[in-house]
Amino acid sequence: MSTFEAGRGRVGAPFHRIPARYVPVLVTLSLVVAMFTAGSLRYPYFGTGQVFLNLFVDNSFLLVAVVGMTFVILTGGIDLSVGSVVALSTLLCAELAGHGWPPYVAFPVVLLVGATLGVSMGSIIHYFEIQPFIVTLAGMFLARGLCYAITVDAISITDPSFTRIAGYSFALPWELFLTMGAVVSLVVVAIGLYVLHLTSLGRTVYAIGGNRQSAVLMGLPVARTEIAVYTISGTCSALGGILLSFYMLSGSGSLAVGMELDAIAAVVIGGTLLTGGTGYLIGSLLGVLVLGLIKTLITFQGTLSSWWTKIVVGLLLLAFILLQRLVFARQTARRQ
Repeated sequence: MSTFEAGRGRVGAPFHRIPARYVPVLVTLSLVVAMFTAGSLRYPYFGTGQVFLNLFVDNSFLLVAVVGMTFVILTGGIDLSVGSVVALSTLLCAELAGHGWPPYVAFPVVLLVGATLGVSMGSIIHYFEIQPFIVTLAGMFLARGLCYAITVDAISITDPSFTRIAGYSFALPWELFLTMGAVVSLVVVAIGLYVLHLTSLGRTVYAIGGNRQSAVLMGLPVARTEIAVYTISGTCSALGGILLSFYMLSGSGSLAVGMELDAIAAVVIGGTLLTGGTGYLIGSLLGVLVLGLIKTLITFQGTLSSWWTKIVVGLLLLAFILLQRLVFARQTARRQ
């Protein structure tokens, strides 16, 4: 064996031993590092700590929605109602704040509305055996219609208690900071990681996505889990709406149009299979960072239209779908 072949074997062997399910996540992580490094080299202030933290500040509401979407997609489902529920939640926050409701009363009501929509869709999907696409599409129209039934106008939030919470930030070393919304979103991610990887609910989620019929034969609580994941998604969407109302200090039925597609894109770019059973919440977090970095790079560039964000996300989405196909097809071929 030549020196080159020996060296190639030593370097290549560890990569061949990486399980296929980790490859998309590692690729996404590499993409985040490459994008941030490229931006830092190209633009003088891009590589600062606050620019990185702003990825969480500016995408806190999306990150929370993505947590719920990850649970749903891991079971092999889909939730198209996310953006509409987010918009409805912002409008409810604005309306309740305008009527003098204190935040500690208004927020639980908003979360309850989101959870109710989620449990309703989950129950219909499971007990009537209707495709999640159709049920959540109906939920999307319902929630968006409720927004415009309440009002067609945007409502500004001026309640002092609400604006105080929205404007609160956590000081970090080196003059860095995180807003309340960003901190809440990171807490939600931590809770999601715990539930998915350290509880029986999380294990059942993966089992249903891997093979639903096998999960039923194993005696796992399939019905309860399927309803639970849509309830989680509805609750996360409602919480995302609260965080968006923090960010915008307003509520409107025209907000969050297409956010469900951004959430799906982040989950897929993060390495989760749309067929379910394979994926990690940390990958979805990285997917949100990728979307945030694309927007930030375009902002720093200054001359490109914001529509380039959609173009780049579309290309990345296609690339990651192909990557998943190649990686898991290769794994299947090895087993055979």
